[in-house]
Amino acid sequence: MSKVIAMAGKGGVGKTTVSALVTRYFTVHEKDPLLAIDADPNSNLGETLGLEIEKTVGDIREDFMKDPQGVPSGMDKVLYLEMLMNQVLIEQPSFDLLVMGRQEGQGCYCMVNNILNRFADELESNYRYLLVDNEAGMEHLSRRTSGKVDMLLMVTDYALRGLRAVGRINGMLGDLKLEVAHKGLIVNRAPEALNPAFLDEVESIGVPILATIPDDNNLLEFDMQRRSLLELAEDSPAVGAVNDTMVRVKEIMGL
Repeated sequence: MSKVIAMAGKGGVGKTTVSALVTRYFTVHEKDPLLAIDADPNSNLGETLGLEIEKTVGDIREDFMKDPQGVPSGMDKVLYLEMLMNQVLIEQPSFDLLVMGRQEGQGCYCMVNNILNRFADELESNYRYLLVDNEAGMEHLSRRTSGKVDMLLMVTDYALRGLRAVGRINGMLGDLKLEVAHKGLIVNRAPEALNPAFLDEVESIGVPILATIPDDNNLLEFDMQRRSLLELAEDSPAVGAVNDTMVRVKEIMGL
């Protein structure tokens, strides 16, 4: 069974950047296969990894709903949708990426969602690790991981607004019926010393700080050059912080 590592946090805190750096860690330091799932409707993870996204799972769903009878003659609907799902899976030498894309439109999606979810469940069983870059609302996470998360990494920037969003996410976990084995806070773009008011807020939320990631000019330069974060050097401050974080995450999960 896959070990599920999920990201959560409000938009703009650097959650997708951290997800890309976690993916980089696996490509460099792990031999076991990783499936990265971009479950944020903004779908930026592929871009940070230098990949061109032509179609998403959401596109498949919408296209099918617009023309349910468009299945090639003689082909079963289930096999047809599974074939399309295989086509949107982006395969790389050291990881694969599945982009969920847009949310559902109007109408009943039960049948097509059941087929797509069943295929995704079978797909995920082929990987040792599953990384989910989640939307802020967490809805995809409850559907996409069968209700089980081995490590939930809540990402905030160095601001109380981001931290309070983490508090709200932490509070909704019970309503989503998620079984979270471990959880920790990652403070992105953090200074060397955290303000006491910030630390007081962390204590009130009850999620321990797992790691701090310093501000790293390399990230801005790579973004401006549209370069993949997979190409960042090992001595990049953000890379070093995320590498250390993942070593600790694996220890916590008993790996």
